[in-house]
Amino acid sequence: MKTAIFGHRGYPAQFPENSLAGFSYALDHHVDGLEFDVQLTKDQIPVIMHDETLDRTSTGTGLLKNYTLAELRQFHLDRGEVIPTLTEFLTLVGQCDVQLNLEFKTNKVRYPGIERIVLATLRNFSLARPVIFSSFRLASLRACQLLAPDASYCWLTDHPVVNAAAFVANEHLSGLHLSHYQHAPVTERIWTVDDPQVACDLFERPVAGIFTDDFMNMMRLRDRLLLVK
Repeated sequence: MKTAIFGHRGYPAQFPENSLAGFSYALDHHVDGLEFDVQLTKDQIPVIMHDETLDRTSTGTGLLKNYTLAELRQFHLDRGEVIPTLTEFLTLVGQCDVQLNLEFKTNKVRYPGIERIVLATLRNFSLARPVIFSSFRLASLRACQLLAPDASYCWLTDHPVVNAAAFVANEHLSGLHLSHYQHAPVTERIWTVDDPQVACDLFERPVAGIFTDDFMNMMRLRDRLLLVK
């Protein structure tokens, strides 16, 4: 099995994380997948940012949810990049043959209705592949399942999952997104893998995917390993 490599928040090794510039570069260089984080503005617009606060990655301060989209446009990421909306991101992706992994950032801030709003936004686009949805908050995945029962859902956790196969089946999940390899009889994708030795070990195991800040390096490493087999 060829392990899929996901650009974790785009290409943070070279571009601001969750920026359109990073996503665009990754698409141009044929990344297998893109992982990105979605939250809601004060006026209910889905935007892409990892932290619930603006301070670390932008020129703004405070909670993202307290700003309208117009107000967020006063701030920028490094290199003058804007905080992208989900619509802008999906427009950029278009029909590119890339696997998207949309993470609902709802484990700290709840964002009532985010699942309905995000799924409605996605229905406006014809993507090459169905989106994988993930979240640390199972309730968000369950809310999505009521709206789109046939989609792919994966639970994010940094804890061991006891009886993983039964858990995945009971929660109607398609897999687990873990900070560790579990060798469970379920689909596993591992985050965040930037160490080459860790990556080499995972490439030798039945891991469906890894999330990395440096997808270019990881793709070169994986392809070298495949050549010597």
